[in-house]
Amino acid sequence: MSDPVGHQGPAAGGPASAGGSPETPENPENVEYRVAHLQERLAAEELGELGVRAEIRAGAVAVTGTVPSARCRETVLRVAREELAGLTVHTDVVVAETSSPDHAEEL
Repeated sequence: MSDPVGHQGPAAGGPASAGGSPETPENPENVEYRVAHLQERLAAEELGELGVRAEIRAGAVAVTGTVPSARCRETVLRVAREELAGLTVHTDVVVAETSSPDHAEEL
């Protein structure tokens, strides 16, 4: 899979590569395309992660959600860095606590 973010100037394949959008971070269509591609990768690749959302907020991309493990969180953050390189990204991805309690709950 090629990464359109790494190109500087016109893409070798012309406007058809990267969905026909120019390769500039300030182009809203390009940012929306990249966010959608991130969502697709998170859902389709090795993660199958549907509990993470990426949204454009106030000129930055917010990646939020809950994942089952620290390893999954690191993978989500790595994929987000790859897809959204050059953009301002705020992440709030937390790991769900799945271990059994170590003490009884007091009511």
